[in-house]
Amino acid sequence: MVELRTVSTQPYNDQKPGTSGLRKRVKVFQQQNYTENFIQAVMETIEGGSKGATLVVGGDGRYYLDEVMQIIIKFSVAAGIKKLIVPQHGLVSTPAGSHLIRKNKTTGGILLTASHNPGGPDKDFGIKYNVRNGGPAPENVTNKIFDISKSLKKLTYADLPDRVDYSQIGSQKIGDMEIQVIDGIDDYVALMKEIFDFDAIRCFLQTNKDTFKLLFDGMHGVTGIYGERLFVKEFGLPKEESLMRSTPLSDFGGEHPDPNLTYAHELVERVEKEKIDFGAASDGDGDRNMVLGKNAFVTPSDSVAVIAHYAREAIPYFRKNGINGLARSMPTSRALDLVAEKQQLEHFEVPTGWKFFGNLMDAGRCSICGEESFGTGSDHVREKDGVWAILEHYKIYGRNFFTRYDYEEVDSEAANNLIQGLRDLNIVGKNFDGFIVSDVEDFEYRDPIDGSVSSHQGMIVKFKDGSRFVVRLSGTGAQGATIRLYIEKYSNNPSEYATDTQQALEPLIRVALDISRLKQYTGREKPTVIT
Repeated sequence: MVELRTVSTQPYNDQKPGTSGLRKRVKVFQQQNYTENFIQAVMETIEGGSKGATLVVGGDGRYYLDEVMQIIIKFSVAAGIKKLIVPQHGLVSTPAGSHLIRKNKTTGGILLTASHNPGGPDKDFGIKYNVRNGGPAPENVTNKIFDISKSLKKLTYADLPDRVDYSQIGSQKIGDMEIQVIDGIDDYVALMKEIFDFDAIRCFLQTNKDTFKLLFDGMHGVTGIYGERLFVKEFGLPKEESLMRSTPLSDFGGEHPDPNLTYAHELVERVEKEKIDFGAASDGDGDRNMVLGKNAFVTPSDSVAVIAHYAREAIPYFRKNGINGLARSMPTSRALDLVAEKQQLEHFEVPTGWKFFGNLMDAGRCSICGEESFGTGSDHVREKDGVWAILEHYKIYGRNFFTRYDYEEVDSEAANNLIQGLRDLNIVGKNFDGFIVSDVEDFEYRDPIDGSVSSHQGMIVKFKDGSRFVVRLSGTGAQGATIRLYIEKYSNNPSEYATDTQQALEPLIRVALDISRLKQYTGREKPTVIT
């Protein structure tokens, strides 16, 4: 018999989860009852009620994961949860967790991750609630969680004398609740076999093992264990030569697990030095990816466009099911739009946040989607693909030169003032070093599925030649504000396709910094990260 305890608590006023869940510094979560309050609020928000519900619970292995897992188990028992499905050691990538929710038809899941943010005692942690479609909780659910969190006065949990062990595969009972510990990789690999032609990939890699080099960087996040299963066990590649940083570590080896040219510099250097043909990196929880070759970095905006172009002929899943539509986030370059128009596919421009793609997928109107922040997905689960045919893509569609400048941990007031300054601009028709402004837009999205409206999603400054820049505040940071500046220029001049991205965009970057007054507002001479 498990004894339940009810204790008093004081609410916190800063527990509003975003699309990516609640992200804070570890020390914030370690405040008295801070994590407990949020988990209690989630339990009281579960669709259909918590009694009899089944949840998937796991995370990316970052610091503080086990402590929060134990809290979730105690509160789940008290809330009447029927069953928790827990990947072995609590390790699961975000896309694999989403698949487990869908495959097992569970009520939802709690994913413990701060994605690409750094981990460790002084770094970041995150808790994300996913609903039964496997996607992040929509805004009406996160608003309910927040409302409950602001008025909590008591907590109820199971008084368990010992830590619950989830290191061994099998089932155990805690009171009336079952905990089923599973291999967290098997189901994901099985799904990948339904999507991709594993025999063809294996044959290619083995036939060309002396001439084609592949290197996957797990960045000491959770995807290292998936990479080892796929590239070593399934495709027969040597671990030492094909994988780097594949062991999950609670602090990601002291590095920032964000797969871009700045934070994945070790991979970038090895690809260049060792003449690697195909390099790839994934972030802490496996929902972002970077692709590069020995001669080119493939921007995420290009990779999703290439995947969409070749999907029917190169990916068995799409040969069988076809493509219903394409979608990209608003800041992502318009390369995907060109593919959609040429292939006569419906396409959508949505705010940043995977939940907007989820609505379109659930309605059968989107098959492939992507964000410039290194995330590529489809209506089954996130995928990444080798895109060494990138130069052929430019010949067909032209090239969208694209870059992103990140200014991290900026003073929040200064960041908000910058956005308001852009809203107040009256510059349509003005000429800035040859770039004539055609429109200034405060992006708003009306969801074609549920009719909901998402306002103030980012400022877009458009020019008559088709160029544009976007400024938005990111909600994925755990401290201060992150300002993201996106700059895009389209060219259908083949003589420009091989031009370095920063060189091609340099005049437009100067104009964007001038119009936005970003340096003046932030006091920063240069961005934290350039991608």
